Amino acid sequence: MQNPFESGHIKNYILLYVSVVVIMILFFIASSLFHDVQEVDKKTFNTQVSEELHVNEAEEKTPEKKFKLLDKAY
Repeated sequence: MQNPFESGHIKNYILLYVSVVVIMILFFIASSLFHDVQEVDKKTFNTQVSEELHVNEAEEKTPEKKFKLLDKAY
């Protein structure tokens, strides 16, 4: 195997390295140009407590059942 410093192939290695770096920089610039950043609206929560949320205790005692459970578990 020949020494690349002595045979003059070092220019090819440097050229390859520089071309890879340039391609990476070009891809970074292209991705940053075409990347659209959307502004997200800040969400706010309603902090006012409404009095309609309080339910009478009589209504809570008789909930309607949608499903009937089986007598035996198989």
